[in-house]
Amino acid sequence: MDEPPGPLSGESGAALDDRQAPAVAETPPGESSPPEEPVRRPGGGGMAGLSLPYQVAAAIALAVMGVLACGHIAMIFLHVAPSNTLTKQHGAVVDDWVYPEFEQNWKLFAPNPLQQNIAVQVRAEVAGDSGYSTTRWIDLSREDGEAIHGNVLPSHVDQNELRRAWDFFTGSHDNENRSNGLRGDLSERYIRRIVMLRLADHDLAGRVERIQVRSSVRSLGAPSWSDEKINTDPEYRVLPWWTVKPADLPGTHTTEQTPRDGRAQK
Repeated sequence: MDEPPGPLSGESGAALDDRQAPAVAETPPGESSPPEEPVRRPGGGGMAGLSLPYQVAAAIALAVMGVLACGHIAMIFLHVAPSNTLTKQHGAVVDDWVYPEFEQNWKLFAPNPLQQNIAVQVRAEVAGDSGYSTTRWIDLSREDGEAIHGNVLPSHVDQNELRRAWDFFTGSHDNENRSNGLRGDLSERYIRRIVMLRLADHDLAGRVERIQVRSSVRSLGAPSWSDEKINTDPEYRVLPWWTVKPADLPGTHTTEQTPRDGRAQK
């Protein structure tokens, strides 16, 4: 009876063992082995990488910001929308939110755009060491124009704050400068605060006791190819003198004035 064949030996057996053994890459002499890649753990950046308390705080902050943004958009929509049931019932709430900072103006799309240059000017009665004196008329609109001219990224304040405040005032007063609604007092206080903010940048050599504001309206001249005759002489709208009160001083409830850049006046 034949015996079963035994295990291969010699060179053939060695070749079979080599085929069965896993291949191992050998590092050539003089070279270091490549670094091992870091083990990637589950998770990522952003909020997922924060601890649980910080995730909760971030989620609450995002929720509050979302609610405020949605509420603001809703208020602006109700402000510009035609009169409806909501605006009739809650019109005062909408106006309190919108005016004066978020007032909307659509004159850019009007069929009859403005054809006038309107400048807001102010003079002040100052109490100094030698008594009372009245300053010259200071053209605040010109100062804003100089700040914008040549500026690639002009300030929104320089472009719109004073202009929109004056539109707000004229829209809530008649030609005799008498308030025609509840917004009249608000527009007056808004103008006074802006004027005092701007005057703080000027060295008036004393304390401002009273201010007087006026507008200079000058119509644009007709183009060279037109035969139309337009009077380009300025027309002035002069407001009465206002006594400066602590509430008119921006950022403070005292008689000290604070410049626009936030630095105390020396």
